[in-house]
Amino acid sequence: MKFLFDLFPVILFFVSYQIAGSHSEAATAIANQWLGHDIAAAQAPILIATGVAIVATFAQIGWLLARGRKVDTMLWVSLGLIVVFGGATLFFHDATFIKWKPTILYWLFSTSLLVSSAVFNKNLIRSFMEAQIKLPDEIWARLNAAWIVFFATMGFLNLYVAFEFPEATWVKFKLFGGMGLMFAFVIAQSMFLGKYIEEDKQ
Repeated sequence: MKFLFDLFPVILFFVSYQIAGSHSEAATAIANQWLGHDIAAAQAPILIATGVAIVATFAQIGWLLARGRKVDTMLWVSLGLIVVFGGATLFFHDATFIKWKPTILYWLFSTSLLVSSAVFNKNLIRSFMEAQIKLPDEIWARLNAAWIVFFATMGFLNLYVAFEFPEATWVKFKLFGGMGLMFAFVIAQSMFLGKYIEEDKQ
């Protein structure tokens, strides 16, 4: 359930983009009514989807706060980025900004892991996972490095798809491609850690 909750804005972004694209006239009218005039039909879906994603992210945090639950740092960071880059997309009517948002988020994760390890000698991946599994120091270091490379690569991959393929392809990649690659990476990581989990059980 938490996985779906975290994906809530991304799912709504995808769904609203598809609906707006299927109802071009209505989407254009709504975009012109709420975001100013002279918005072309081709621009309306991404602008509406961006607005929906911003509202959805605020709703996520509001729901957690209303129930007295802790809001993860990642969610606060995501809110800041969607407000800045999504807001710029809506203000300038330019999808370039929202296309950069996932890359900036990926690179922030990658940089945080790298700086924490290299400067502060702290392995964040170990901090998150060591309560569940015991690993040799060398494996923790390799695991941290793997996540650094993964997030950095995902940032570049997002830019490649965003600016080398049609907008609709990028929207699909944002949900299915990004999450699919993340899932595949976690599965591969689990297989790599399998022998250490068995040793820990013994």
